[in-house]
Amino acid sequence: MQKLLIKGKKELSGKISISGSKNATLPILAASILAKHVTIKNIPLVKDIFTMVELLNFIGLKTKIIKKKNIIEIFNFDKKINTLAPYKLVKTMRAGVLVLGSLLSKYKKAKVSLPGGCAIGTRPVDLHLYALKKLGAKIKIKNGYIYAEAKNGLKGTKIRFPSISVGATENALIASFKAKGRTVLKNCAMEPEIKDLISFLKKLGANINLKGRTITIKESKVKSSSIIHQVIFDRIELGTYMIAGALLAKKNLLIDKIQPNIIKSEIDILKKIGIKIIKKKNSVNIIKGKSLKRINITTKPYPGFPTDLQAQLMVLLTQVNGVSKIKENIFENRFMHVPELKRMGAHIEIKNKTAIIKGPTKLTGAEVMATDLRASVSLVLAGLIAENRTIINRIYHLDRGYEFLERKLKNCKAEITRV
Repeated sequence: MQKLLIKGKKELSGKISISGSKNATLPILAASILAKHVTIKNIPLVKDIFTMVELLNFIGLKTKIIKKKNIIEIFNFDKKINTLAPYKLVKTMRAGVLVLGSLLSKYKKAKVSLPGGCAIGTRPVDLHLYALKKLGAKIKIKNGYIYAEAKNGLKGTKIRFPSISVGATENALIASFKAKGRTVLKNCAMEPEIKDLISFLKKLGANINLKGRTITIKESKVKSSSIIHQVIFDRIELGTYMIAGALLAKKNLLIDKIQPNIIKSEIDILKKIGIKIIKKKNSVNIIKGKSLKRINITTKPYPGFPTDLQAQLMVLLTQVNGVSKIKENIFENRFMHVPELKRMGAHIEIKNKTAIIKGPTKLTGAEVMATDLRASVSLVLAGLIAENRTIINRIYHLDRGYEFLERKLKNCKAEITRV
């Protein structure tokens, strides 16, 4: 099994280019089942993307990945289509359940394994199924699979989500594409990745309008022509490297291929802590602050501070003066990185949904274990600032969502090696 070896205390400087968004690419790949021929640019070459592509191939689509250009072409000839998403392909990523909406919408039936992914909470698909049932699907769960059918097609309706869910919003959006009449989705997630999915669906022929957290979709037909779509940048990868810069960039760390206006909340929080950030049109410069200040934050749906950056920010807060608090409001089991950070010397206490972090703390290298995607990258950040050597086990979690992590950090003078 592969590990990462990190020798800490190396100042970072140079340039990091941000990859395409994994969380935007996955629902767009699922939605491509509706299309005839699409070309998707700026895809990140990470494990979750390859797993979703494997799933599309299993269903019967033809795919061609041009790795040197981060492009994928997808063809659907509507021949030998298999409306099954098996456990072996869905078990490692929760986004696999998004093919449910596509298959139901186009082929009126689907059998999809209950999803896997990171063990950071129950993350049930209840809201996905709630929306699909409202659209007229008959659904039952048996032997770990979701069986869904809409013999006469899905029908437009009004759906109000009891709570905000990114995945349920995406599945309902995709399913509503061919639903008869008009569908109104209320209390929707409005992450940039969802807006990117909407942009893709509009190119495909969808009639979609947005107002606040309400999305209105009218019955649509797929355009016969091929479409091209470029995926947005990965704001979580950006936030991760911004925090790396906040910890170790004493002079200058340039991060480009981004849109700073999309991460306003993250920039504001880092500035409050004392990090110097210079924004430009498509880049930011990060310079470590001299005196870092404590802060209290709560994870929230976009445009609030994202749960996917909670673990990374916690590493930064071990280095600030005073006691900081992070309240985790999205997932109930997302502090699994805390015991590993404590092994490295962090002073962190968990009370209910809140992590209490005392700083500044000197971290020292240790052998640690990654438990999920974002937890694993928080251990990388901790290793970068720790004294001596850190060994990170189970780094396959990292490979699910970070493209060329070691290469990008090495280019900025970090000492990090995969063995």
